[in-house]
Amino acid sequence: MSPARFIASFCGTGLAPRAPGTVGSLAALVAGLPLLAHGTWMALAIVVCTVVGWRATELVSNGEDHGWIVIDEVAGMWLSMLPLAPLRLSALRWADVLWLLLAFGLFRLFDITKPGPVGWFDRRHDAVGIMGDDVVAGIMAAAILSGIRFLA
Repeated sequence: MSPARFIASFCGTGLAPRAPGTVGSLAALVAGLPLLAHGTWMALAIVVCTVVGWRATELVSNGEDHGWIVIDEVAGMWLSMLPLAPLRLSALRWADVLWLLLAFGLFRLFDITKPGPVGWFDRRHDAVGIMGDDVVAGIMAAAILSGIRFLA
């Protein structure tokens, strides 16, 4: 497996036989948990993931959003989790787990239904579109999650 394909498939998680986008999103949630303890590290990881993911996707996709390309789900999922920082694994409570599940659910909802700008990026058929739709879905999920947390 080439390094670009390894990155684009998020260490092979995108090769799951069923629902690779959901599997990739769940893997991103688990991988992102330690990063949530430090919001700055999470933000930096999102930037690196987006830039490196875009380049890897550009190299392997030929403009087609293959199901096994899930690095875009990683960037989007981490964006949706960002409002939960700082969150420490050693002090994880049930309420925190529910917030994480809500972040996951909102991100997957927007990624699957492709409302507004998510759909616009999805129709681009290039690496920017492949990465962009999930980044925008993550931003939308983060905005809603932030609003709910503000009101709660």
